[in-house]
Amino acid sequence: MALETLKGIEEIGGFEVDFWPEDRNLWKPTAPVIVNNKTNTIAFTIQNGPIKEVGVNGCQVDTLIEAAKLIVEGLNSKFPCIENEMTIHRLKEALIWSGERKRNREKRGVEGLDKV
Repeated sequence: MALETLKGIEEIGGFEVDFWPEDRNLWKPTAPVIVNNKTNTIAFTIQNGPIKEVGVNGCQVDTLIEAAKLIVEGLNSKFPCIENEMTIHRLKEALIWSGERKRNREKRGVEGLDKV
């Protein structure tokens, strides 16, 4: 049921989402986020190496957080409660702090590089 909340989602955190087709004989996933409603699984290809050095080859941890937020929001629309609201709030807060880290790294000229 949780992954059903992602139906119709084309991207998460700026990354394309592929949905596992029923007939997958010739299908090869190309997106870094793959949702399989049949097995109720979601898979993420995580960025391997600094983007400025190796290019984009996967998604960031922010994408996992965004996916979790979308799932909880979907569940909360069906089963609203304060605990879901607090979870959503904290996931949004995590995304804000992750964005702040990125802005800080950009200011220091080290974003996308294997540097502190």
